[in-house]
Amino acid sequence: MKFDVIIIGGSYAGLTAALQLGRARKSILIIDAGEPRNRFASHSHGFLGQDGRAPGEIVAEARHQLERYNTIQWAEGRVTDAAGSFGDFVVMIDGNRQEKADRLILAMGVTDDLPDIPGLKERWGSSVFHCPYCHGYELDRGKIGVIAASPMAIHHGLMLPDWGETTFFTNGMFEPDADQHALLAARGVHLEAVRIREIAGHADVVLADGRSMALAGLFTQPKLRISANWIEKLGCKIDEGPMGSTIVTDPMKQTTVRGVFACGDVARAAGSAALSVGDGAMAGAAAHRSILFPEMS
Repeated sequence: MKFDVIIIGGSYAGLTAALQLGRARKSILIIDAGEPRNRFASHSHGFLGQDGRAPGEIVAEARHQLERYNTIQWAEGRVTDAAGSFGDFVVMIDGNRQEKADRLILAMGVTDDLPDIPGLKERWGSSVFHCPYCHGYELDRGKIGVIAASPMAIHHGLMLPDWGETTFFTNGMFEPDADQHALLAARGVHLEAVRIREIAGHADVVLADGRSMALAGLFTQPKLRISANWIEKLGCKIDEGPMGSTIVTDPMKQTTVRGVFACGDVARAAGSAALSVGDGAMAGAAAHRSILFPEMS
């Protein structure tokens, strides 16, 4: 069969888009590879009504609620190719299953490329984070470290003193200029120029000179990478910004390809569960409008 909309990605953004379309009684296929971006975190925060719940529990409950809409179908697997044009898109799943739809919604999320520091990757989502609003409060005003990985580190350095005493590790990646030094000093941020050798314990920063600093948590700036290599082939424009790659969309979440929408972390540089839900709602409604009024798309 040919679906009204295929949604690629079954986490917060994709499921919210599906909810809007399912309630409009459109035929939907959700394709999900089971690798949500926040799978490394034990709890989700900052999402109204779900604060403190495990991410997997939130998604499981959402999926359970969507199952009562009989026009929504599910497919487990990874999209390996997508092609076509407005009203006639073809998606390949795991290289051996083909599905067709009038519209596409891309909600597959991104991969976080982390700084190459021994011990950091293993603590990602448990004591190493990227979003102060998602994880800062739980550090209980303890000592916090910012590991510079890009010029965006200055924003972490200036924000995080609201959550605890902050040390800014330049780590040979970013050197604040005179004005930035003054801003950091005004916020009470300590600067540490010695490179990091490894992360140990809970969130202990071991420096190249042998010193070790025990911290409540660490923040860094991962580079966002879109792992689906077929997006540009499909024709969607990708923006390479200071935080990494994102799909370019208009205010209604339509990409540069007519009939293809994108939402969630894959389509915004700064992401959270709440923002992904909002994006998904907009993308779902916009895809529905595109079906109703194709001349306006």
